[in-house]
Amino acid sequence: MSKGIYLIGKKLGMSQIFDEEGNVIPVTVVEAGPCVVVQIKKVESDGYNAIRVAFDRIKESRLNNPELGVFKKNNLDPHRIIKEFRVDNIDEYKVGDILSVGEVEEGKYVDVTGITKGKGFQGVVKRWNFKGGPKTRGQKDKWRAPGSIGNATYPGRVWKGKKMAGRMGGERKTVQGLKIVGKVEEKNLLFIKGSVPGATKGILLIKESVKKKG
Repeated sequence: MSKGIYLIGKKLGMSQIFDEEGNVIPVTVVEAGPCVVVQIKKVESDGYNAIRVAFDRIKESRLNNPELGVFKKNNLDPHRIIKEFRVDNIDEYKVGDILSVGEVEEGKYVDVTGITKGKGFQGVVKRWNFKGGPKTRGQKDKWRAPGSIGNATYPGRVWKGKKMAGRMGGERKTVQGLKIVGKVEEKNLLFIKGSVPGATKGILLIKESVKKKG
């Protein structure tokens, strides 16, 4: 069984490339890897199969002792980010393995996970696309108000989960079935068709698509 795609990357921004027919393809440019496997988890010892992967090398002084111990234990260079991926073919991996863009084939489909842009506290028009109130004579200051939220005598309360104003963004989100349309191995760059969650320089988890196979 061949290895899957398990990479940590950094979003560099959006761009566009041209296919063989001259069509413009919008892409997200991601600096993916190189990543190093720092720990192997198996069913026998941990209850499930997974690999812990590190990304973005940094100085030892930037880590505390418990974080640094993970790398010193295996004689590995310290890294800033450590993430875990569930895998089935756990015997294909060992501590110290390097995961890079070079192992990724163009045309493959991936699922990309990131933290969406934080937008702070927002009202219902921006957060939930509410229409707002009528903009006619007599209307004073309720153009962007949510309107009535209560119930009658029964149940006499606001239902849990009611769409109201609140904190928007800053949530973990996965976009599935994105196609890899190009790569530059020398610079560890992946060109992923479409947009992915998060702001520029945000950390992304990239793994082979669950639903879509290329």
